[in-house]
Amino acid sequence: MTLLARLFAAPSPLRTRRGIDLDFPLLAGCLALLGLGLVMITSASSEVAAALSGNPLYHMVRHLIYLAIGISAAVVTLLIPMAFWQRYGASLLLIAFALLVLVLIPGIGREVNGAKRWIGFGLFNLQPSELAKLFTVVFIAGYLVRRQDEVREKLSGFLKPMLVLGPMAVLLLAEPDFGATVVLVGSCIAMLFLGGINLVRFIPLAACVLVLGAIVMTSQAYRLERLTNFVDPWADQYGAGYQLSQALIAFGRGEWLGVGLGNSIQKQFYLPEAHTDFVFAVLAEELGMVGALITVGLFVFVAVRALYIGLWAEKAKQFFAAYVAYGIAIQWIGQVLINIGVNVGLLPTKGLTLPFLSYGGSSLIICCVSLAMLLRIEWERRTSLGSEDIEFSESDFFDTEEVKHAR
Repeated sequence: MTLLARLFAAPSPLRTRRGIDLDFPLLAGCLALLGLGLVMITSASSEVAAALSGNPLYHMVRHLIYLAIGISAAVVTLLIPMAFWQRYGASLLLIAFALLVLVLIPGIGREVNGAKRWIGFGLFNLQPSELAKLFTVVFIAGYLVRRQDEVREKLSGFLKPMLVLGPMAVLLLAEPDFGATVVLVGSCIAMLFLGGINLVRFIPLAACVLVLGAIVMTSQAYRLERLTNFVDPWADQYGAGYQLSQALIAFGRGEWLGVGLGNSIQKQFYLPEAHTDFVFAVLAEELGMVGALITVGLFVFVAVRALYIGLWAEKAKQFFAAYVAYGIAIQWIGQVLINIGVNVGLLPTKGLTLPFLSYGGSSLIICCVSLAMLLRIEWERRTSLGSEDIEFSESDFFDTEEVKHAR
């Protein structure tokens, strides 16, 4: 039987007697963010799209295509048991490394605004860093399960993952993509902490990572310029501080209830990247502080729900699933904090998307896949199809004798 046939034949949240059996609160929260993202991208990109293509709905149509692909990928992911991800974590990590190398090769990687972060496939551009963040979480989760005693008792348990994260960080910085590097390394270190690493070893080593991050941040002139200008963007509001000052003007214009959906002034070529990195500023201008706070509330709800799914899986002794849930939740939290922090001027400008809201195919698709993995984790925990019954889950995909021999 082919793998695809086994996917559709195996038990899943989409094949139950009661119909679709999913965690409704998490699904509803993420669908609300996806819907809000579609509305805001349509509004924020209309002027730019009209000028570049003659069609004000150009980016909306492309976003709908990405959304359809993301939902399709999420449905397939729901059919895949967590045992599959655990078994092939190392292979997925190698794929991530290969893509990060390919994007740096001239003629393969696509350069935009001085950064090589995309591999072109005709009408679609793949951003390897998005896959790398998810696949690294899967690999680190598997490592924590395999080496649990070593992680908790020996220094090598912490140092070995650094041998993976170090080269990956170098590849990301070569693009350059400092924001993705911070999110990836930060989330994996947090996973190691949750995996039970000794604080006596964790604190000094985490401090070393922070020092290295500070050195990297100040090693390039453009990064240092961003670091100094975000403190007072008005000192050079038509130069290095232009983007942030325009974002702050958007927040100021929004006041409590906003200027109304579609009535943003800043999106009319004043605020660069209004539909990608700075979509939250346009949202605040059009929907006001109330709309911005509701959006932040949705993100908080989704992130906390994801953390609870990890906690429930850990209590059910489904440790791999728990660490994956923690990693996904922490990455979402990191991206939200960095993106909104940049928009409001609390952090230096970084090119990092806002999960579920920003325009970008790779980011949106990986967010949908990550959501599906969380839904699968929660369903397996409730139906006891996780690590406590791993033979049943793996036998849907792998040779039963091989699995028994491995166990």
